[in-house]
Formats: sequence, C-alpha cells, structure tokens
Amino acid sequence: MKRVSALQFVALGIIWGSSYPLIKVSGEGLNPGQLVLARLLLGAVVLIGIGALTGARLPRFGFVWVHITVTTILGMVAPFLLLAWGEQHTSAAMAGVLTGATPLLTLALATVQLRSERATVRRSAGLALGFTGIIVVIAPWNGATGTVGGQLACLAVAGIYAGHAVFVRKFLSDRGIAPMSSASAQILVALVIQAALLPFLGWRTPSFTWSVSLSIVLLGVFGTGLAYVLYNRLIADIGATGASSVNYLVPFISLVISAVFLGETISWNVPVGGVVIVASILVGENQLRLPRLGRGPVVSGPEPRFATVVEAVEAEPAGRAGRTP
Repeated sequence: MKRVSALQFVALGIIWGSSYPLIKVSGEGLNPGQLVLARLLLGAVVLIGIGALTGARLPRFGFVWVHITVTTILGMVAPFLLLAWGEQHTSAAMAGVLTGATPLLTLALATVQLRSERATVRRSAGLALGFTGIIVVIAPWNGATGTVGGQLACLAVAGIYAGHAVFVRKFLSDRGIAPMSSASAQILVALVIQAALLPFLGWRTPSFTWSVSLSIVLLGVFGTGLAYVLYNRLIADIGATGASSVNYLVPFISLVISAVFLGETISWNVPVGGVVIVASILVGENQLRLPRLGRGPVVSGPEPRFATVVEAVEAEPAGRAGRTP
C-alpha cells in the first residue's frame, strides 16, 4: 500500500469509527430517518462545494446514472434500513461481528467479478486474521445474541456492502468515473431517495442542543461527505477488497473514542483485538512476512504464484481515471 493510500485508509477508519458515537449523540435529538436525511444533506453541500472549488463535475446524464443509483442503494439506503431493523432484534455486539464479515465477503465476490483482484494466500490470511480481531474486540459472548432474523439481516448488510465495493470498482472506478464525481453523484441520489422515504419512517419534533447539533454537523461533513470521497478513492487505488478492510478498524476505533469522550469502559479484549487487527492489515497489504514451510530462505516480495491486489491495480493501464499518479 502506498503511503498516501495508507494515510487515507487510517483517516477513513478514524472518521467512520467516530461516526458511531456521533450517531448515538445525534439520536438524542432526531429519529433515524431525520438523522440520515440531515447527514446526507450536509454531506451533499460539502461535496458540491468541494466540486465547485476543484472543478469536478457530475457524470454526464446517461446509463451511468443507473449504475450510480444501484451503487447508492447498495452503499447507503439498503444497509441503513436493514441495520435499523436488525439491531432491534439482535445485540449490537453480534451485529458488529456479522457486519465485520464485509471484507471476507468482498474478497470472495471480487475474486469472481474482478480480474485484478484474485484471492491470494496473503490477502486471505490477513482478512481471516482481521475477522478474528473483530470478534475479540467486540466480544459477542458478553451479551445476548438475539433472534436468527436479526442476525440474518446484519449478515445481509455485510453482503450488500461487499456488493457495493465491487460494483463501484467495476462500473464506476474502472470506467473512468473519478472518485469525487462518483461520491457526489451517489450522495445526491441517496438524498433524493431518503427524502422520498422520510414520510414513511415516522416523525419526531427535533431537539437541537449544542451536542446534538455539533454531532450532526460532524456526521454530515466528515462521516458522510469526506468519508465517501476517501472510500471511493481507496476503491480506485487499492481495490474493493483492500478498501473494505477498513471495516476492521472501525469497531476498534469506535470503542476507543466512546471510552474517551462518552465515558464508556473498555476491557482487555479491545487493545488485544486492536493489535490483531493492525497485524492483519499489515499481513494483507504485504507489509509483514508470512512464515514459509520447507527448506530455503524466506524471500521477501510477492509469492511466485500470486499477485497482491495492490500490485494488480498498479499493473493496470495508467490511462484510467481515478488513480493517483
């Protein structure tokens, strides 16, 4: 992973990890439908403003907007609704573990759909290790697991997020749609869909305290606007599987931030799981050596029969838009 991609990866993990505590505070003044609409509206304003300053334009009207609509449903609308329902019927810990399967499911789907992202020994080992870290961090054994229906809904969210990452790579990034244009178009479509759904999601008189207002602004500007630019950039630069592995950092960062700012307690499993997660990312991105069985010295670099996702991306023609130089 290049340095700029690594910085974007960590930044996205911090932003999305911060989103869960911010959602909790924002929920004190808005219901879920109002909250989603507010953060989408602020995110759209931020992206349109950045686009105006940088000269980025929305994609031309055409069939590409069908792809954008599908991407929006997969990345925002469907998972938001499923999680809202699923977490009413299962524990938050179990929901976190099940949605944490996103990178593994992304790897499986990308192997079938994307030529540049084959399942490698190193990447598979890294993702499996990361999923183990997720389980250690969240510790689902500490509480009730809920109903099968709720668990299936959360697992479906992981599958939908996997489909979203692969769909963005295949139909937007790999077809020359720049990350800024892609993120702006997606959030505008999501805003229209959410506004249409709002009358069916109930109403509550908003309560805008200072903490609620600040949380909503941070969610809109960073957690929705800038975050989706970073995510689409990462998908273009390091692939769908590599970008989706940021979901391993999110629960760990969320728990740490909640402990620091909301006074929630953390136990031994959080730092231990965090170490496992960081190690999994280093292994998956070819930054740590894996032990080899048999004779002969350990040789650094790519394995003879496999290529990492990053190497596969860098081997693609340089003329495609959406790549960093």
